[in-house]
Amino acid sequence: MINYFEGIIGQEFVKNILNNLIDSSKIPHAFLFQGIDGVGKELTAVKFAQAVNKKYSSNININTIIKQIKNLTEPYIKYIFPLPRGRNETDSSTALEKLSQTDIQLIQVELNKKIINPYHKIRIPKAQNIKINSIRDIKKFLSLNYSDIKYRVILISDAHLMNETAQNALLKNLEEPPEGVIFILTTPFPSLLRETIRSRCWIVNFHPLSQIETKEILVHYFDIENEMAESVAPFAGGSVSAALSLLENDFEVLKEKTIFILRYSFGRKYHSALNEFSSFISEGNSESVKILIKMIITWLNDVQKYRYGKDDFFFKNHLETLEKFNKKFPEIELNEIVAQLDNLVSVFQNNVNMNTIILSLIYKLSALTTPKIKT
Repeated sequence: MINYFEGIIGQEFVKNILNNLIDSSKIPHAFLFQGIDGVGKELTAVKFAQAVNKKYSSNININTIIKQIKNLTEPYIKYIFPLPRGRNETDSSTALEKLSQTDIQLIQVELNKKIINPYHKIRIPKAQNIKINSIRDIKKFLSLNYSDIKYRVILISDAHLMNETAQNALLKNLEEPPEGVIFILTTPFPSLLRETIRSRCWIVNFHPLSQIETKEILVHYFDIENEMAESVAPFAGGSVSAALSLLENDFEVLKEKTIFILRYSFGRKYHSALNEFSSFISEGNSESVKILIKMIITWLNDVQKYRYGKDDFFFKNHLETLEKFNKKFPEIELNEIVAQLDNLVSVFQNNVNMNTIILSLIYKLSALTTPKIKT
């Protein structure tokens, strides 16, 4: 069997599904690739676009076209992703025409990074939505007559970031799918898409990567040192994006701060615990604070594993903290505090005051080890 998906690490289930579709020649006109960030959804979409054309296009220059698809070149593939809104932009503007030269250059830099490294996540300041103008540009893309390939692909990254107007505009294209065009939408949040869009797509579920797969991608695609990749992979939850975020926020420092915050909170040394957060607060680094909360949750989950005799710890270099905690507080129920901290993370995403969240976190942790007054 031809390996259409060479270079994609993991996702064997997805690759088998798509291989079978390609070989059956029954190609749906629209797909929804859903799963957490950083698992290879967009790379798989590009590989799929190459594969269906390599199998079904008779053009003698197909290898050149395959390269153009890899390079995200129109008219063979249209790549839609969140963009900032330009000055004096209206709904009749094209997606790029009102953007500043600085924005245009940054977009090109990010696209080049994506072409070189298909696991790269495009990030552009103030690009919070997929604009209606980007969806309307599809009409122009479809109006061009290109018969030199069998299938052209419209790839919409983070499709959940389309607002209601943009989703309505896309729906019109999905209701009357053009011949020889495949829509591929990717998202970690499919529930934010209209049911009428989801119902018109072939759903493909992407699973979190294994620790080995996460490490392999970090080493192969991002030149992360082997030891560091192996260290961060267990904390990434199967997401390369999460792993990179941890590394960008100084992962080793985050681990140490997690242990100090726990020690100070359990010892009701509130000022010391708060000081451990101070550098992140002063720098306005809200992402780091959110990651710290998640790492505290991870440590608490390790406590549970220790109690049940499991040995696949995330904080495997801090076993003494797990041993001491369980020896001193063997009866403490942790499920409720883990649920509360999970809720803190979700509230954090709604821009609630950072100091309020941090103080709440410290008090919740200290309450675990506070002796209960008997009545």
